[in-house]
Amino acid sequence: MNLLLFLGGNVLNKKRIGILLGIMILIGIVVYLIGFSNKTTKNLKIGNNTSSQEIVDYILNISSYETIIEVKVESNKNQNCYKIKQQYKKDSGSEQEVLEPSNIAGIKISKKGNQLKIENTNLKLSSIFENYEYVSDNILDLSCFIENYKADEKADWKEENNQIVMKTKNKQEEKKLWVDRNTGNPVKLEIKWENQKGSVYILYNEVNINRL
Repeated sequence: MNLLLFLGGNVLNKKRIGILLGIMILIGIVVYLIGFSNKTTKNLKIGNNTSSQEIVDYILNISSYETIIEVKVESNKNQNCYKIKQQYKKDSGSEQEVLEPSNIAGIKISKKGNQLKIENTNLKLSSIFENYEYVSDNILDLSCFIENYKADEKADWKEENNQIVMKTKNKQEEKKLWVDRNTGNPVKLEIKWENQKGSVYILYNEVNINRL
């Protein structure tokens, strides 16, 4: 909009000037708050004065992480355990490599957008799917939990034994993430299906957040 037209040509309208200045100030405040919020979340240093809400916001705004997890998958028929190395970058997707058990060790699964890539020179694709039920799903990724939590209007959290328990739920499954109150690092993730199909339990042994 032409500024002169907004002011009514050469006639200065004080009311319109006030409105214009008010809008400019409001925009400036919003931009500042957004920038400050992003900076605070990204550079958050966990300490005694860090609130639980700040830690929750820190988890929800993770831009990258690298971790080694222990996974236990339970169903009505059997129980399987895995050791997996995961890496995630917000702009380049996720990658995970199976470390254990030995019969499927070396499988690498990378996802970017809707693209899925599986690398393994020893096993046929059918064998991979048979031995690793969630190979085509990112349900084991921390980033998947974060997406679900943000999309769930009823998602909530509570403090429990010096940990923060973040919970999200939909018609198919319920997820709970335990976060260490002192370090801000994920401790474990639990996934349960409403139809009693089974459960997944994930323990985070090593976690590096926002360092990639």
